[in-house]
Amino acid sequence: MPAPASYVAGLGRGASGFTTRSDIGPAREGPSAEVIAEAQARRGEDSEIDPEQFQDPDNEYGLFAGTTYEQDDEEADKIYDAVDQAMDARRKARREAQEQAELAKHRAERPKIQQQFVDLKRGLSAVTDAEWENLPEVGNLTRKKRRRDDRAFAVPDSIIVGDRGKSDYENSLDPRQQEHGGFETPADSGTLTNFVEMGQARDKILSLKLDQISNSTFAASGTSTSVDPKGYLTSLDSVIIKSEAEIGDIKRARMLFDSLVKSNPKHAPGWIAAACLEEHAGRMVAARKLIKQGCEQCPKSEDIWLEAARLHQNEDAKVILANAVQHVEQSVKIWLAAADLESDVKAKKRVLRKALEHIPNSVRLWKETVNLESSIVDARILLSRAVEVIPLSVELWLALARLETPEKAKAVLNKARKAVPTSHEIWIAAGRLIEQQVFVVPEGEQTKTEDEQNKALEIVDKTIEAGVRELRRHQVLLTREQWLKEAEKCEEDGSPRTCEAIVKATVAMDIEEEDRLDTWVGDVESAEARGKVGTARAVLAYALKVFPDKKDMWRRAADLEKTHGTKESLDAILSRAVVHCPQSETLWLMAAKEKWLAGDVPAAREVLERAFVANPESEQIWLAAVKLEAENGELGVARELLIRARTVADTERIWMKSAVFERQQGQTSTALETVSNALSRFPKFAKLYMIQGQIHQSQKNYVAARASFAAGYKACPKETTLWILASRLEEADGKSIKARALLEKARMVNPASDALWAEAVNVEERSAGAAQAKAMLARGLQDCPASGLLWSMAIWVEARPTRKARSVDALKKSKYDPVILCAVARLFWQERKLEKARQWFERAVTTEPDLGDSWAWWLKFERQHGTEVGSGTFRIPFGFVDRFSLIGTARNCAR
Repeated sequence: MPAPASYVAGLGRGASGFTTRSDIGPAREGPSAEVIAEAQARRGEDSEIDPEQFQDPDNEYGLFAGTTYEQDDEEADKIYDAVDQAMDARRKARREAQEQAELAKHRAERPKIQQQFVDLKRGLSAVTDAEWENLPEVGNLTRKKRRRDDRAFAVPDSIIVGDRGKSDYENSLDPRQQEHGGFETPADSGTLTNFVEMGQARDKILSLKLDQISNSTFAASGTSTSVDPKGYLTSLDSVIIKSEAEIGDIKRARMLFDSLVKSNPKHAPGWIAAACLEEHAGRMVAARKLIKQGCEQCPKSEDIWLEAARLHQNEDAKVILANAVQHVEQSVKIWLAAADLESDVKAKKRVLRKALEHIPNSVRLWKETVNLESSIVDARILLSRAVEVIPLSVELWLALARLETPEKAKAVLNKARKAVPTSHEIWIAAGRLIEQQVFVVPEGEQTKTEDEQNKALEIVDKTIEAGVRELRRHQVLLTREQWLKEAEKCEEDGSPRTCEAIVKATVAMDIEEEDRLDTWVGDVESAEARGKVGTARAVLAYALKVFPDKKDMWRRAADLEKTHGTKESLDAILSRAVVHCPQSETLWLMAAKEKWLAGDVPAAREVLERAFVANPESEQIWLAAVKLEAENGELGVARELLIRARTVADTERIWMKSAVFERQQGQTSTALETVSNALSRFPKFAKLYMIQGQIHQSQKNYVAARASFAAGYKACPKETTLWILASRLEEADGKSIKARALLEKARMVNPASDALWAEAVNVEERSAGAAQAKAMLARGLQDCPASGLLWSMAIWVEARPTRKARSVDALKKSKYDPVILCAVARLFWQERKLEKARQWFERAVTTEPDLGDSWAWWLKFERQHGTEVGSGTFRIPFGFVDRFSLIGTARNCAR
């Protein structure tokens, strides 16, 4: 029922002598105007008239507020005031009397609190001092928690200053001490403190306390504890002191677990948790008592028996487990725990054999029993009995096969295959057994030849294939990934032929025909990354059988053999590769190079002759043959090969190599003639102009050299190297102005070429000085703001203290160009920060492996500062050696 609208809380019991919520105002919003009007209507009261309800909405001060207040208005107001005063005076006496009567009646019905205790206050005057002292203290009887006063107060400065000097030492004497030789000590004259007697008294008191403790009895545990006085203080270090919070948590957890085991006494985990809690609290006796009650309440739970055995000593645990096997005799864990408690091997065997009598179909019990046997014969007998009792256990069959002789092992595996036709492990074990027998030579017999071994190993492939077919017939479908894992496992166990057989039989499973090549390449890469070279080799061998004309696969196989195989295996792969892919120049060159590196030059010539037959117009093969003869001193043969190559292949590169070869041999006239003939055939080949101009320059024939370079950059205006060589020719002839003009013209033809700007900077530095070179470099950076070459030059132009800041700008602007990375590494090298320099060299060659300058600087760095380990870690990739050895040869020829 809702309260009336005019209800005031506490007013009915006379609560008017103090301030209440009704005096201050309600804590929430009061009733609306509609609710108040409705309540007044129910009571029959008239609603109050709003004095401003007739106010003009456009004038908030009244309808006539803007008119002039004249004398007539003043006289009217005086008349109305006089009438009001007369009416009020006529009713005043009656009204005041009525108000006094109502007030008296109200105070009689609802007196104030102070009026209610007036008589008691008067009675306090008769209370004596003794009665006043005996009054009890006022307490909090409301049972409500009061907020603690945790206010903090600032410590006065006087206390801080006073405590500051407590731990200080005086370093000067007081003037009175200096005058009188010290202060007087308030002690008897001639009395000295005897510290020896004090130490003896302390030791005596401590020994008495230890004697009392050693004879005391602890009522809480109910046992008498004797304390060793010598080890007592040492043992105190191992006592774990728990905080109040931890103790409180333990108490609460104890209450919860106590409630749990009482409400559900058949719940074994509750008893185990309660016992573990007591163990954690250090109350082992209480923990053992709880776990004992748990064993009585839950005798069919093996976990509670195992926990009880853990909480007790060894002998007690044996008794507990003996009782456990009477209630839970089919628990393997309890029997194994009982065997582990035995220290004697015979006792363990006795326990396990007793367990096998109760649980004969437990594989784990049989395995533990066999592992305890030291005799192979006894273990074989046990395993024979085990496979009779548990014929579906693959582990037991395989263990028995490993212990048998090879002939009997075959029979065992055949029985296992019939008993468990869905096990792939048995088929794999059979394949491994056959592979092992091939390489075992019985006494008195000769070693098998390679053909005989290969013929015998074919049985491994047939066995694995038959196994896969049988497994499919019995609806056992292993995925490709699972079979590849089994193959890798066989490789780890030393059975490479079984691994290969598994790959052959299963690598093509569940693959679409168009996805086979990509899938097998991924399998090879993943296997090689995991170090399973045999598996990768087997996958590649199968892929090459399916795709014998794939050059990339043959190259991948050759790289694999070169990295992980032998020279013989590499030669075999390359021999097969050139047969299947005779048009692949790379494979022919790899085969010839391997023969050459092995020192077999005639075999390398034979390979190249076969390559000529298959590729008569191959430029690479002709040049490889020339290089082979030239490196082995057969210069005449090399020259004849070049002549034949110009006739048969007739490529610009062969003509260039011919000119370079003649130039190396000192035949400059022949080289110039060769270049002239080549230019008539290939007028757009820039390197021919370079060689011709360099030959003329080496002969000091600057006019002819200038003509050669001019013809070159006219025919090939986009070749910046020709412009640079022409500029260097003019500079060598002492015409630096013409060199600048040539470079300026070259930059107009080839805008934004950092090589031309770098050459212009070098020309200015050699002729005009560092200031002019720096200005030219600034212009070059404006034209090529992201050039790593120009930024590296800008770094070395700066003074040494500012080079590091310049290198930071260079890295940001050039987006980590490898030339800048190499320059930063050289900066660290200058500052003797060798490890950082090595890291930055590595970053440079990783970012751009084809940049020879980075490799050259790194090699120089390691030769100077690398230790044996550091130099050993410096590895140049195989491809890098090939490319840059050729580049070095070409540079020497160009000179």
